[in-house]
Amino acid sequence: MQPLTQNKSNQFDVVIVGAGGAGLTAAIHAKQNGSSVVVLEKSTSIGGTTGWSVGSFTASQTPHQKKLGIEDHPDWHFEDMNFFNQGKGDFDNLELRRLFVDHASETLEWLMCIGVVFDGPYPESFHRKPRMHNVIPNSGSFVHHLRAECRRLQIPILTRCPVSELIKDNRRVVGVKAFLGSQEHITFMANKGVLLAAGDFAAGLDLKRRFLGPLIAKAASVNPDASGDGIELGLRNQGKVLNGGHASALKMRFIPAPKNILQSIPPYKWLAQSMVWGLKHLPSFLIRPFIMKFITTVLGPEPTLFKCGAILVDDLGQRVPLDDGNHAKNLIETSNNSGFIIFNAESAKQLNAWPNFISTAPGVAYAYLKDYESARTDICKKANSIEELATLIGVQSDTLKRAAADISNSNTFYAMGPVRGFVTITEGGLAINKRFQVLDENDHPIPGLFAAGSNGQGGILLEGHGHHIGWAFVSGLLAGQSISSLSH
Repeated sequence: MQPLTQNKSNQFDVVIVGAGGAGLTAAIHAKQNGSSVVVLEKSTSIGGTTGWSVGSFTASQTPHQKKLGIEDHPDWHFEDMNFFNQGKGDFDNLELRRLFVDHASETLEWLMCIGVVFDGPYPESFHRKPRMHNVIPNSGSFVHHLRAECRRLQIPILTRCPVSELIKDNRRVVGVKAFLGSQEHITFMANKGVLLAAGDFAAGLDLKRRFLGPLIAKAASVNPDASGDGIELGLRNQGKVLNGGHASALKMRFIPAPKNILQSIPPYKWLAQSMVWGLKHLPSFLIRPFIMKFITTVLGPEPTLFKCGAILVDDLGQRVPLDDGNHAKNLIETSNNSGFIIFNAESAKQLNAWPNFISTAPGVAYAYLKDYESARTDICKKANSIEELATLIGVQSDTLKRAAADISNSNTFYAMGPVRGFVTITEGGLAINKRFQVLDENDHPIPGLFAAGSNGQGGILLEGHGHHIGWAFVSGLLAGQSISSLSH
């Protein structure tokens, strides 16, 4: 959207920094509650890390569960989230977890009301009930429908508009300074507050070094624009980060799928509903490859592969150790942070049925080996010998034979990759209270400053599929309502 005015001073009730899932959701709910809103986005397009996500949303007491007769409760969801973090010793903000589980279903239903279509629910380990709802056809659906709702409400979204600093009156945050395109600084004043919703710091080199160390700092980010700008703004204005060093940031990911014409089709509601119908009524071998072609995010291999006997080699064919629980870290320590997952026919038999899935994936929920063989032939190779496999992936056969010696008693071999170590999303976020006000070092609210999404993660741990994206939307909804409830 184009700016409503080119004046050097713009007055709004709420100024939102970041046009990802959290920021756009907050903008919509602030506007619906009577506040004037502007959204400032540094990138040339909107969506943020939400647009790169797999798109699963985990919630309890949802319409999808009720339709299937599944009895569930937010209390059970709250308890089950404990199991994802057992033994890690990290602080977990139970107050924010409570907000998340209590409001997840209503947030999912709101997304459905604006046109987003989900399939599910699907089971996941540690959850006593199926709770994972998958967006159809991909996470671009979130962005498409949020943009349409912002247009309907006439909310200005200014792209190529990075925020450089917060404006304060004594201790209160009253606005921001930003660059708009090639123009000099423009001031945006906020009568009620500024909301930081600019995403995590997976691509923020300085923040990664500070919180995650020099090794992880070398890893690429799935979203190259996730540089932690909102967190930096918070830190420069007396805010503090909780769980900045949480170790879940580093994951392996396959290279992205080649672009195809299906990915350019807008995710209209009728199209998504037709795909859900197809998943339920058409033969799996027909519909699943079709839906896999819509995937735009960067899918990642699950640890299941290695539990089923797969090994990891670098791009020279040399064995990469899998002995510390973080296989992506070992891959990053290789010269090019690039490699392949190698396995034989015995492992392959296990990788075509629950619970031995290869990836979570939009639309199909869980992608198995047969899905990759039909839809991702660019990264899934099959051969009758190690020598043939080495030729297919471009490594020396003698090197690969040594690396794969313990799985060589087979007549069929597979290679999946290239795969790289990425920082997919960082856990550290600014400390907030349950009204989404940013807290200072003494846990006092900073007047006029709010945060949502990754910027406002506030110590809540979101391990498990569908929790990060769920928090983005739940926190955006609640933060938008919280700010708009303030008087000028």
